[in-house]
Order: sequence, then C-alpha cells, then structure tokens
Amino acid sequence: MKAYLISSDRDTLAGMRFAGIRGCLVRTREEADEAFRRACSMKELAILAVTERAAELAPETMQSLRERNGLPVVVEIPDRFGSIHGENYLADRV
Repeated sequence: MKAYLISSDRDTLAGMRFAGIRGCLVRTREEADEAFRRACSMKELAILAVTERAAELAPETMQSLRERNGLPVVVEIPDRFGSIHGENYLADRV
C-alpha cells in the first residue's frame, strides 16, 4: 500500500519526498481536480494526504472523497506555514 501527497506548497512536497512519499504540486482548481483524479486511479494507494490549502482549491472533490468508504483514506495536513484551521482544529473535531 502506498501514500501520495497533493500539495500547494513546494517545501511540504519536498519534505514528504524525503520521507519516501511521492506527490504533486497544485496551484489552481483545475490542477487540483486533475491531481485528485490521477491519485484516485492509483491501484495501490491507501493514504491520500492533501495540504489544507490544496484542499481549498477543490472543496467539492474533497467532500465527495470524505463521504465515500474505502481506499484511499483522505487526510488533510497543514503545510509549512501551519494550519489554516487553528491549533486545536483536530482536537475540537474529535
């Protein structure tokens, strides 16, 4: 099983590559939608990490991925600039 990153930040993408996680950089909604389509077509993909700012580029796609069952599991992560949702976002959601 594999992990993949969709990032709006070059430094986050580079850092994840050091950890062995491939990914792509997106700057527009079109690029984000294409990246989601490509990632979801990967047969062995188990975890799809998406930076919060990249997730904001395609909110409908993110919502539909969250609502479906199965793989890949979609996880939003902060980028190198920190979380846009605040420090306690995950704790508040749990």
